[in-house]
Amino acid sequence: MATFEDYCVLTHEDLEDMKDCISTQDLPSAINTIKEYLKKQDLVELNIGVTGESGSGKSTFVNAFRGLGDEEEGCAKTGVVETTTEPAVYLHPKYKNVKVWDLPGIGTPNFKADEYLKMVQFERYDFFIIIASDRFRECHTQLATEIMKMKKRFYFVRSKIDLSIEAEKRKKNFDLKNTLDIIRKDCENGLRKIGIEDPVVFLISGWELGKYDLNVLQERMEKELPQHKRRVLMLALPNITLEINERKKKALEENIGKVAFLSACVAAVPVPGLSIAVDLAIIAVEIEKYCNTFGLDKASLEKLCEKYGKRLENVEGLINTAWYQGLCTGSIIAILREISFLITEDAVESAVRFIPILGSVAAGVMSYCTVSTMLKSALNEVAEDSRKVLISLLETEV
Repeated sequence: MATFEDYCVLTHEDLEDMKDCISTQDLPSAINTIKEYLKKQDLVELNIGVTGESGSGKSTFVNAFRGLGDEEEGCAKTGVVETTTEPAVYLHPKYKNVKVWDLPGIGTPNFKADEYLKMVQFERYDFFIIIASDRFRECHTQLATEIMKMKKRFYFVRSKIDLSIEAEKRKKNFDLKNTLDIIRKDCENGLRKIGIEDPVVFLISGWELGKYDLNVLQERMEKELPQHKRRVLMLALPNITLEINERKKKALEENIGKVAFLSACVAAVPVPGLSIAVDLAIIAVEIEKYCNTFGLDKASLEKLCEKYGKRLENVEGLINTAWYQGLCTGSIIAILREISFLITEDAVESAVRFIPILGSVAAGVMSYCTVSTMLKSALNEVAEDSRKVLISLLETEV
């Protein structure tokens, strides 16, 4: 059975401190306090180090991971020669706590893996992406060995796979799956020969990130990250495959109970008008997060339409949820005020298990049910519209 800790955004002590604090504040100040507490769960920092030989596609991967092209504002510099001479950090455009580091190239004649890791301050990274555009060489295995000694995770990525596929297409009897298997096995056999046991290689194209092994790589990284970092990684990934779209939905869905529990705690505070005001604010903040996470904001859609050669109005025609329009016009709060919330018997039963610690059972149950019901409905709508947009764009690509 779930416990208080499973459903609480903060610790029990934090909640008690928060209730004491807002009970002495006016309504606007109390709402701002709640918003600040709510944001704490999204401040977990994730640092990703991307390394490899000069010209291997490191910078293109850094850009693609953040949903940017190589010529967009804020992108990492790319080129046929090494353009990175020291660690350069690039913030995710929507999640500033997600930092992707473009590290200097390896593979010089005097390369020493241990000195390199000290130079780039290895301790700051949650994991490393080691990239090669052709075969993996001794410098890659030296680096991997040192990373293992320091008990950090790393992933071998064979980049520029789109160029390899184009070259193979000229041959008779071309088969995509067979070609990918050959390339992957060749990379893994090469790593075994130079000292890596049971290597796993992920085939990636920085130009077509959604193809090939992105889903497998994402699943592996998510599985091996600490729990509090998994959600951050999932939300930050560009929403470019149906699998990622579904995992984003699950990651956000798991958080609804925690957010609703926070609302229930606020409902026990005897400040007139506070509970409904906080419920509206919490719902608005979370729904805006949903739209941004799935790319259902105007800026993201405009970028996707430009990439895939689609007209914005045609893509917007696939979106049924009112939340997209609310996000674009800044009227989410106004939309929420016009909605009647449906509270189901199951929702009440779910809430009652957690409410006894509160001062007002009835108020806590109502707030919990209102927020959780509204957020589940909104998340389903946003995720489904995002899925429809994604299918439309992928069909265009094919």
